[in-house]
Amino acid sequence: MDVHVLGGLTVREGGVSITPTAAAPRQVLALLAAFAGQVVPVTVLTEELWPSGAPRGARTELATHIAELRALIARALHESEDGEATGGWTERRTADAVLVSLPGGYRLDTGVGVHDIGQFERAAGAGYRAMDTGDLGRASLRLGEALALWRGEPYAGVAAGPCLRREIERLETARLSVLDQWVEAQLGLGRHEEILSELPGLAARYATNEPLQAHLMVALLRCGRHEEALAVYERLRTVLQRESGMEPSARLRRLQHSVLAVRHTRVGAGSGASRAGGSAGLFGAAPGYAPGAAGSARGEGAPTVTWYGSALPRVPAQPQPGRTDAAAGGAAVGAATGVAMAV
Repeated sequence: MDVHVLGGLTVREGGVSITPTAAAPRQVLALLAAFAGQVVPVTVLTEELWPSGAPRGARTELATHIAELRALIARALHESEDGEATGGWTERRTADAVLVSLPGGYRLDTGVGVHDIGQFERAAGAGYRAMDTGDLGRASLRLGEALALWRGEPYAGVAAGPCLRREIERLETARLSVLDQWVEAQLGLGRHEEILSELPGLAARYATNEPLQAHLMVALLRCGRHEEALAVYERLRTVLQRESGMEPSARLRRLQHSVLAVRHTRVGAGSGASRAGGSAGLFGAAPGYAPGAAGSARGEGAPTVTWYGSALPRVPAQPQPGRTDAAAGGAAVGAATGVAMAV
C-alpha cells in the first residue's frame, strides 16, 4: 500500500485508489494512515470525528465507515493485477487483513509500500547527519530531497480533528526544521544569490521565524544589499512587537549590528578598500565559499556572513513500528494523541 499525505491524502492498494470522497471515512483513513501499523483506539477515532462529544450511535457509525473503507480495499485487491497488491502480497491478502479489527481499535497494515512521511524522515535524518559532519553538499542534496516530497499542506482536503491537527503540526514543525537546515547548507556553500529567488517568499510566509529572517539578511548582505537586509530586521521587529510585544532575540540584534558595521565600513572606505579587506576579521569565510573566479559570478568581495546554529530544534523521526500487538500499538497512539509538538 502506498500512502501520501504531504500535500493531500492519497492511499493506493495495488495501484488502485482506496481514498474515499466522503468526508468522514476520509478522515478515518487519514488517521489510520498517520499511525499505520499501530492500533488506533476506538476512543481516539471517535474523538477525532466528534471533538465536542460522540453522539449516541457513534460506534455504529464508525463501524459503517470502517466497512466502507474495507469495501474500497476489497475492490482494489480484486482489480490488482494477478490478484496481487504492490509489495508482493498474494491473493490471500484480504480487506480484513489490511484493515484489521482488534480489541479496542483498528490497525491499517500498509505492507511494504511507500509512505511519504517515512521517506521524508529518512532523507531529513541523512541531511542532518551530513550537516553534523560538515558535508554541506550531501546535506543540501538530502535535505532538498526531503523538501521535494511536499506537494502542499499535509492532509490537505481532510477535515482534521484534534489528533490529526497535532500530527499536522508535528509535520509542519519538521518541515520548517529541514527548511532551516537546507538554507543554512546553501549559504555555507556560497549559494546566496541562487536562494534569493526563494528566500523572500519563505520569509514572508514565516514572518516571525527568526532563523529564516536571519538567513535572508545574510544572503542579502553577501550580495551587497545592506539596506534590504536591515529592512528585513525592521519588518521582523515590527511583526514581533505587534503580535507578542517582544523584541528580536539577542542573536538577531547582533546580526543587525554586523550588517550596520559592514555598511558603515563600505561607505567609509569605498568599494575598492572594502574589496581589499574592509570586512576582514568581522566575518569568517563560509565553508565551500571561494573568492576569485567563483566570486565574480556571485558578486566579488561579498562578505561571507554565516548564521551559525539553528534556533529551531531538529524534529526527530516519529517511530513507525510495523506489526505490533494491540496493547503496544494502542499505547503508542495514546501517547501521540496526548502530546502536542511546539514550534
